[in-house]
Order: sequence, then structure tokens, then C-alpha cells
Amino acid sequence: MQFSEIPGRPNGVSTPIGGVSWTPPEFDVAVARRVLVFLEDRRVLYWPFEAETPEDCVASVLEMRRFLTEQLAVGGIGDDLRGPLRGMRAACRKFLEDTERDAAKHLGWGTHWPSGPGAWVFNQAIGEIGGVVGVHVAQIAVRYGFGVPETLDVIVPASDDV
Repeated sequence: MQFSEIPGRPNGVSTPIGGVSWTPPEFDVAVARRVLVFLEDRRVLYWPFEAETPEDCVASVLEMRRFLTEQLAVGGIGDDLRGPLRGMRAACRKFLEDTERDAAKHLGWGTHWPSGPGAWVFNQAIGEIGGVVGVHVAQIAVRYGFGVPETLDVIVPASDDV
């Protein structure tokens, strides 16, 4: 940890006649690292859609949304990180809204892939969440100097440095 990562805020007094207590805030670097580690195991973002069941995809996205909400609730996170976390959480919410709305029309998805329009909607939702999360993963990786986890390479936008 570098000294620049140790800012804190006085939050109380603690000597016989007065003093200051100090609690370091959650650091953006630690939160960003935790988010990337978590996302690298979310197969719904990068695994071939036919290798997963819709039910498992929805469960994974629900878990992603919960995790991102927990990270945002920690507090002390700067706007440079809060924006991408909120963007990813919004992508989770949109995925769930799109797939739940379609599931209501095409009951019986359960453990098999829908066919026809149900498949199109679900596949589009999976592609969209991967694309949106990929943009935010790239922003976080660049901003905090991290490498992109190998599993997430396929959702990060291509560089024009080619």
C-alpha cells in the first residue's frame, strides 16, 4: 500500500481532555480490485450462452447486483469508481427487467433455453450486459492500473491500437 492510499477522516475525540480518533475509509483501489476479482468468476458475462441455463444466468446477475450494491454501500468511494459500479448495477437491473418481462410471456424457461422470440430476447440481454459491464471493467482497469482478468478479456472493448 502506498502512502497516498492512506487518507482518513477524523471522527471523534479520545484523550483525557480531548483528542482525535481516525478511521481510514474504504479505498477505491481495494474496492476496484475486489470488484474485478468478483466479476472474473461471473460466467454469465463471458461463457457461451448455450453452456448455461437461463435460471443460472438470472441467479448470477442477481448476485452481481447484490455485490455491487454492497460495495456502493461501503461509503467513501470516489465518483471515479462510483460511476462504473452504478453503471454495472444498472446493467444488471436492465437484464433482470428484460428477462423477467420476457419470462412472463414465455413460461417454462427453467433449466432449458427458450426458443423463438424468447431466445432472441434472452441472448440479446446476455450480450448487452456483457458489453456494458465490459466497458466499465475497462474503465476501472485503466483508472487503477490493473490488468483485465483473462476471463473478462472477451467483454472488454477492442483497442484501436491494433
